[in-house]
Amino acid sequence: MKSYVIFDLDGTLLNTIDDLADATNHAMAQLGFPTHGRWVYPNMVGNGVAKLIERALPDDARSEKNIRDALAAFRSYYDDHCTDATVPYPGITELIADLSAKGVNLAVTSNKYELAVTKIIHHYFPSANFRAVLGNVEGLPRKPDPSIVFKALSMCPTPKSQVLYVGDSGVDMETARRACVESVGVTWGFRPITELKQAYADHIISTPSQIIDLLGATD
Repeated sequence: MKSYVIFDLDGTLLNTIDDLADATNHAMAQLGFPTHGRWVYPNMVGNGVAKLIERALPDDARSEKNIRDALAAFRSYYDDHCTDATVPYPGITELIADLSAKGVNLAVTSNKYELAVTKIIHHYFPSANFRAVLGNVEGLPRKPDPSIVFKALSMCPTPKSQVLYVGDSGVDMETARRACVESVGVTWGFRPITELKQAYADHIISTPSQIIDLLGATD
């Protein structure tokens, strides 16, 4: 059976897009650049906040200084507002409680900077059985590099055959492939199902409860 489920965060456990959009638009406005409608942000996220900022800036304004200044403005705002509009996807709170009750170990691995990841997870899932809550830190490559998955495995040693990696994007499916663990693509997140198929997801699910079925025998 599967005994360790590693989740992506944004677009998988939580719909964070409105808070990410608001923080990015705040940063753009602070620097005097155009803002964007919230509907464009699902295609901007997934590779870390620095990449989100780069994509939000005008093509001719993507200098290192502008990215650095906008990133600082983003973090200053997001640190205080990262739970304003963010909500768990339907069925996620029940899933996390069910997995924890079954004794399944859980982890989060995100390309978002770790301070925000830790704050968000503790806010929405204070009693969950998370063995690792990991975000991007200096010196750790971003997904799809598998280093963050290996770090989660080091914090809860588990045979790879007993691991599920759950995410909503091609980046997540590639991360799982490189880590040599089974991938689960979710259709309720930020990316289309075509992206999951093109990334060769091992499983594609449309409701959180289907993860229980993927755990296998519990005897």
